[in-house]
Amino acid sequence: MAWKTPSDLKYLQSDEWVRLEGDAATVGISDYAQDQLNDIVYVELPAVGDELKIGDRVASVESVKAASDIYTPVSGVVTEVNKALESSSELVNSDPYDKGWLVKLKVTDASNPALLSAEQYTEWCNTR
Repeated sequence: MAWKTPSDLKYLQSDEWVRLEGDAATVGISDYAQDQLNDIVYVELPAVGDELKIGDRVASVESVKAASDIYTPVSGVVTEVNKALESSSELVNSDPYDKGWLVKLKVTDASNPALLSAEQYTEWCNTR
């Protein structure tokens, strides 16, 4: 299957993506991840103002198949959470890179050596 992996994003092998724009970051889960989880029925998000370090749990998603923790690819302070997911968690499935984003952060550290390009991430997904 060909999953969407926009080339302007960076990815983790644990299936999170990050869009970096200056000192702002938007974080979500990849098309591959939402496909593996199947129908997402609930999303637990952090509070605005929470400080997160690279690798901290930033959210949890529950699907009909499993519950999964989502980890932050960068360090920062939560500036916004996607409130639309409270009533429409399926947006993570239908539009993981746009309407289905999870959190926005004010970045304090983006130097995560584990971040992959879209090409590297696609290769990783194809080996699983």
